[in-house]
Amino acid sequence: MLDVRRMQVLRAVVTSGSVTAAAANLGYTPSAVSQQVTALEKQVGMALLERVGRGVQPTAAGRLLTEHAAIIGKNVAEAETALADLRDGRTGRLSIRYFATAGATLVAPAVAQLRRAHPGVQVDLRLIDPDDPLPEVKKGRADLAVVVHPRDRPRDDVRLVHLLDDPYRAVLPKGHRLAAKRVLELTDLADEPWVGNEWPEGPCLQIVLDACASAGFSPDFVVDSEDYATAQGFVAAGLGIGLMPGIVLGSRHPAVVVRKVRNPEPIRGIFAAVRETSLPQPALRGLLDALRDAAAAP
Repeated sequence: MLDVRRMQVLRAVVTSGSVTAAAANLGYTPSAVSQQVTALEKQVGMALLERVGRGVQPTAAGRLLTEHAAIIGKNVAEAETALADLRDGRTGRLSIRYFATAGATLVAPAVAQLRRAHPGVQVDLRLIDPDDPLPEVKKGRADLAVVVHPRDRPRDDVRLVHLLDDPYRAVLPKGHRLAAKRVLELTDLADEPWVGNEWPEGPCLQIVLDACASAGFSPDFVVDSEDYATAQGFVAAGLGIGLMPGIVLGSRHPAVVVRKVRNPEPIRGIFAAVRETSLPQPALRGLLDALRDAAAAP
């Protein structure tokens, strides 16, 4: 394999016209330059320079290598510039995975803020629902995922950045016997028919089930819906009550009321998951800051 550094020394000799001039330009001794050219000639098995008067000129092989050295030098300079742009967050690509209810509230404003700060960074957004988006980060297929994640789960090589705690609220049909109370005990809902609104395999359902178990009962799901808007419609129709994350209740059905619950209050923690090795990227750090800003917004 040709030595790229020696090719650049040869190019310096050819463009300077002599070994002495090239040595002065490179900051080497003439002997060191001659040794580099001689070593390159041994590699290629051909003479690369010939004397002309007090200077030198390239042979056909020397001209060929000099031309390629110029191309290599240009490519290296372009690579260095591209790396500097990537290192400083001016370019690059971020792959983001998220679950549906985080999209409008967290991801959309965060990506808008990122694009203002890093307009040259491409963003690949993908909804992962009902699957857990965390494995996408662990396997290197995504740079960041917005996830629902209990605080005590092992983190492996992935850092979890807390964004917000999203408390669950009771959703009742208007006129329900419990609607007059401002705050409900979770046990108040024990004997009610329930409208399911979570994916069976997802972490959110388990949060609800664990809270109910702590209160001494298991909810009686009479209707299953894997969509919050549809579930609110079932509640409004009087088919049951629901327990839904507060983040999804900004838009609520006009025929339902929302009440706090306690003892216990189910809460889902929402986190940004990133690989530890990706954190030095300025654009990724900017996205994390933007997600925190979105989470802190009213």
